[in-house]
Amino acid sequence: MPDEKSELDKTPAKALSAAPAATTVSPTPPSPPTSPKPAPAAAKPAAPAAAPKPAPVAWESELVASLKRQYGTGIREASIYLTDEYLVVDKSIVFDVLTRMRDDEHFDYCVDVTAVHWPKREEQFDVVYILYSFAKNERVRIETTIKDGEKVRSAFSLWPTADWLEREVFDMFGIEFTEHPGLKRILLPEGWTGYPLRKDYGIRQQDQAWVKANIGIESGQ
Repeated sequence: MPDEKSELDKTPAKALSAAPAATTVSPTPPSPPTSPKPAPAAAKPAAPAAAPKPAPVAWESELVASLKRQYGTGIREASIYLTDEYLVVDKSIVFDVLTRMRDDEHFDYCVDVTAVHWPKREEQFDVVYILYSFAKNERVRIETTIKDGEKVRSAFSLWPTADWLEREVFDMFGIEFTEHPGLKRILLPEGWTGYPLRKDYGIRQQDQAWVKANIGIESGQ
């Protein structure tokens, strides 16, 4: 039997070279990971509808009836808002009403005197008195309305606490109180131009001339 090695040796070199080479298959590189698409943002829920604001209701009491009998249409409004009882009275009788509230109705403490500015209204200012009765444990608000430049009689003779309260109203709103014992600015310096709690006075507004003249700096406004 012919030797196997001898048979291979007899194979022509050309035939060997013609034999197909072994094919090397390169592995397919893995695809890069794909980032998941972000989920669409959830739509913001609609804001809940605003609850309706409560409306004032008529304030009916013996006090209100008595004041209306005495002053007639000078009592413009008598209402309760939530639990707050208030009267809106004509400016010509406001001092008389305050006097009666102290002397006859025992509202012996003037809690506050303040104001509200309504620049688009003919009577631009509400002047507001908040009174309290220790005897009754009751609180009431008396309001009147005035035009810009109109004056109100001071309540200092009724309640000495009105002194600084009215000075603050004068300082912040420019409302003058006649018969006040010392009406001058209490928070801002004398000579300051403007009244910061009026709604046409900018929230960052300064009296630049006063600042430069008295402090020696630019206000930056």
